[in-house]
Parts: sequence; structure tokens; C-alpha cells
Amino acid sequence: MAWIDQKMEEGVVTTTLEQALNWARESSLWPMTFGLACCAIEMMATGASRFDLDRFGAGAFRATPRQSDLMIVAGTVTFKMASRIRRLYNQMPDPKYVIAMGACTCGGGPYFIHGYHVVKGVDLVVPVDVYVPGCPPRPEALIEGVMRIQDKVRGERIAKGAENELPMPHHSGHPAPSVVQINMNNVRSGA
Repeated sequence: MAWIDQKMEEGVVTTTLEQALNWARESSLWPMTFGLACCAIEMMATGASRFDLDRFGAGAFRATPRQSDLMIVAGTVTFKMASRIRRLYNQMPDPKYVIAMGACTCGGGPYFIHGYHVVKGVDLVVPVDVYVPGCPPRPEALIEGVMRIQDKVRGERIAKGAENELPMPHHSGHPAPSVVQINMNNVRSGA
């Protein structure tokens, strides 16, 4: 063992390229400002000085999807907003993550039964990585959700994978894959 001690310097850290990239990505999440209803007030409070989301490396809220990698959907998602959420999600660079914040975003909230205009969960529109329930959830809960996203980023494997295409929900609350997928392909190709 003495010969290896002489060849190694103090303070040398060995890691893999994958772990180094994941550490850099988890320490610099850029959320997109996307507040739809009352949960947006709690999201703004999370970024303020009292709770300070910056200490977790996720405080630089971006106003454009092309500069963000985390979408926090905070509030009631209506059918009119669903296509805009999908468009913004598609404009985000890969890898991208989504937090569903609030009862309305997670599953329709109080509008679940009689809210004909409300999507019964944003997971019908975009793939959700972390759910933060509550009406509205406290800033501490959103910080916990960001930390769960960081855990997910830390454990990711860097590999190319196929992108899953999710259908847009119809006004019944259930996806209508044939018509909506064709329309989304037209939007993406510019036709």
C-alpha cells in the first residue's frame, strides 16, 4: 500500500463524467415562471428572501422556456391553457422537468366534478415528475418538490431515449389522441 500513497496527491477527487454533469445540472435548475392562479403567490413567496430558493440552486426564475429546464405549473389549468402549456413544454430544451403545484394542478381540485373548463390534472397535458399537493401548498412544500427534482437529476443516467408523445385532453377530461396529436404535429412543423 505504501507505493500507491506516494503516487496519489492529497485533495484528489475522482468521479465519473456522468456524476459531474448531474451535480452541475442539479445545482443550477432554472424554473420557468408559470403561475396560473392562487398557487402562484406561494411560488413567488418561495423565491423571495424569507424562503430563498437560491440556496438550493434554483432561484433564477426565467421568463422564457428556451432558458429554463424546470416548469412549475402552479394553479388551475383550463382547457384553453392546456395547449399553451404543451407549447411551452415543447420549447424547453432537454432534459426538462415538471412540478405540478397545488390541488387544481394535480387533479382538478375543487373543480374536479363540476368544473367543465378545468383539466383534471396537468399530467394529461405534460409528463409530471413531482406532485406538490395542497390548496395552496406552503413554500416549504415547493422547496421539498425542488429537492426531489434534484434527487431525480442526481440519479439520472445520460443516454438517448425516445420521447413519449402525450395526447392533449379533450373537454371531457380524457385524452383524444387522434385529432389532437395531428394538430400538435402541425404546430411543431409550422404547417
